[in-house]
Amino acid sequence: MRTTIENLRPNLPPTLPAEQDPRWQAVVAHDSTADGTFYYSVRTTGVYCLPSCPSRLANPKNVRFHLTREDAERAGFRPCKRCKPDQGIGKRGRTVDIVEFAVAESSLGLILVARSARGLCAALFGDDLGAMRSDLQRRFPGATLVEGGSETRALADRVVAYMETPTSRLDIPLDMRGTEFQRAVWQALCEIPAGATASYADIAKRLGMPRASRAVAQACAANPLSVVVPCHRVIRADGSLSGYYWGVARKRALLEREASV
Repeated sequence: MRTTIENLRPNLPPTLPAEQDPRWQAVVAHDSTADGTFYYSVRTTGVYCLPSCPSRLANPKNVRFHLTREDAERAGFRPCKRCKPDQGIGKRGRTVDIVEFAVAESSLGLILVARSARGLCAALFGDDLGAMRSDLQRRFPGATLVEGGSETRALADRVVAYMETPTSRLDIPLDMRGTEFQRAVWQALCEIPAGATASYADIAKRLGMPRASRAVAQACAANPLSVVVPCHRVIRADGSLSGYYWGVARKRALLEREASV
């Protein structure tokens, strides 16, 4: 039986109660090192705060978490006058890396979409949620993974729409984490338009490193942003399809879809 979101929901509730969310402990501890990595709002007061806010601890039943202050304001909350979360946050000695994720269905299977406070950081195809989450944790080993709310689920839907309609645009901030070389390769991939392809040698030459075709292939394999950073548009010099982290069948389907528009 094909895995669907409905099959998975019993193991992954859409929204965790606040006290079960790993961010709640930072709120309880008024942890200033978490400031800027997420915000929380209180339904009964209508405000949103930094984790270190000195205000009296809210009832967790009334608390909602937000990855960015813009998320909180779009949800209708105003900044707290005590901790002033809308103002600049000073340099902290340690930061907590929060990665929110959501899963959506597409014509090519499940897609796990994740974002940090800096932007979209992963879009991973898969068929098994547990394996997809393990893949995400492997790619972001120091991060705390959190089931995302409505903002993250909406972002996942946008990624799916972008994949299903290659002529659409996905104008969102990206948090591309990798070596300097990997980021250069990924940026070059983003310059390949839908319906076009390039070889690994083409990308290497574009980067001024004509002998780096193998390294380009390795950077493509390490790309955490399927579809968004279109490593599927890179093929062998002879025009044949090479390996694809999420399966050659998906690569072929993506290219055929883009060639038809």
